[in-house]
Amino acid sequence: MDIWHGIEQVPADLGDTVATVGVFDGIHLGHRRLIGRAVERARELGVPAVLVTFDPHPIAVFAPDKAPATLATWPRRAELAEEIGVDAMLVLCFDRELAATAPEDFVGDILAGTLHAKAVLVGENFTYGHKAAGNTRTLPAQAAEHGMDVEIVELLSDGGDRVSSTRVRGHLADGDVAAAAACLGRPHRVTGEVIHGQGRGGAQLGFPTANIDVAPGLAVPADGVYAAWFTATEGPERRAVDPDGDVELGRAYPAAVSVGTNVTFGDTARTVEAFILDRSADLYGLTGSIDFVGRIRGMERFDGIEPLIERMNLDVAETREILGER
Repeated sequence: MDIWHGIEQVPADLGDTVATVGVFDGIHLGHRRLIGRAVERARELGVPAVLVTFDPHPIAVFAPDKAPATLATWPRRAELAEEIGVDAMLVLCFDRELAATAPEDFVGDILAGTLHAKAVLVGENFTYGHKAAGNTRTLPAQAAEHGMDVEIVELLSDGGDRVSSTRVRGHLADGDVAAAAACLGRPHRVTGEVIHGQGRGGAQLGFPTANIDVAPGLAVPADGVYAAWFTATEGPERRAVDPDGDVELGRAYPAAVSVGTNVTFGDTARTVEAFILDRSADLYGLTGSIDFVGRIRGMERFDGIEPLIERMNLDVAETREILGER
């Protein structure tokens, strides 16, 4: 899939396309329905399907202190979009200049002039242009001026509640990763470089963990212990797997994951640490991805190492149960 950062990178000889526009943070089931319909329309017309997204989130520009946690970085969004069938992704840097664009100019200059869209598909709550003056009521007429069709895709509801990125964030804040996964259509993923931690997991406790350097602003579930799948891939410092270990790149392994501060030892830094079941390898410098499946318990303080180890053994047993790895 082609990825263009800014309209300057869009090929000058790009032909007609079908475009879908939105932040698409998380690419949850509602997003997937919209994107999937855009792909279907593109296949009907025999043209590429282009997803237009924004980075950073618009709220982060005007109210940084209220910016929502990110469910998926743009590379992750690209990966998920490609799985649905999107042919190219245009990442627009959302800044004050873009925010000041008049709605009719966004349609004329970007959707028509740059992407040559024959059809544009958006969700029913879509807004665009300066002060969000453009919406699904203004878009059809503005698009028609450039020969573009518009299709408004109804928002997805589940049990009477709308599936949204806000709802997913709420589930993660409650530690309900299973409910978040139900909205996303897959487990929520946290990714980052595997870095050195306190070194106490293996030396003192017998549970060596992979510490993930989570990107700032990425949504992390509430403090607690979770059953998850851990996958190592090429990282910023290393491309090869540990030849003396038994972890393969790109393969998912069951893991018990701790999120939060280690209150038993008086730690104050919030960490994300994965104990990979039945495996051993040097993973430092690689990229680690954690797909959260189920919550086991909240964070607890223990009176010493022995009770902690006993509880961790139970955590591992519960992880096996949840993941079907008995």
